Amino acid sequence: MGEEIWATIVSEFSDVPDVSTITRITVRLVLAAVLGGILGYERELKGRSAGVRTHMLVAVGAALFVIGPLQSGVPIEDMSRVLQGIVQGIGFLGAGAIIVRSAQHLVEGLTTAASVWATAGIGVMAGLGLEATALLSAAIVLIILAAVPLILPKHSTTNSETSDPGS
Repeated sequence: MGEEIWATIVSEFSDVPDVSTITRITVRLVLAAVLGGILGYERELKGRSAGVRTHMLVAVGAALFVIGPLQSGVPIEDMSRVLQGIVQGIGFLGAGAIIVRSAQHLVEGLTTAASVWATAGIGVMAGLGLEATALLSAAIVLIILAAVPLILPKHSTTNSETSDPGS
């Protein structure tokens, strides 16, 4: 009976058959977490609601949703349904970050919602094993979040993320 239990446990962990596979999974997930954390740190420095942990979780979650089906043998052409689900789910998460203040005619949180959405895309790239694309994308998003507001003229609102495409 003990041998049967052990054999069952071993078979349950058969999705990681060798060191190469565990290394590949680890690199993809850690890269997603690090890139998401960098983008979240920028948001957190600006006092936004979605910070380091949120961005890290979004990136790792998106990577997981891609890694799992790939390891299970889902054909790459069928991954479009997985990607559609990620984009749709992140859309709901991003909608939660957007606040409309109709009395003041302000919309807040658009940039944070967009950064969460972009972070999911970066996580997908890391999960697919497109590490260079993930790195380049994260660098571009970070430039957009950090440098573009320095270049664009300031609006007269008190909250820099209110209706400001550069925040």
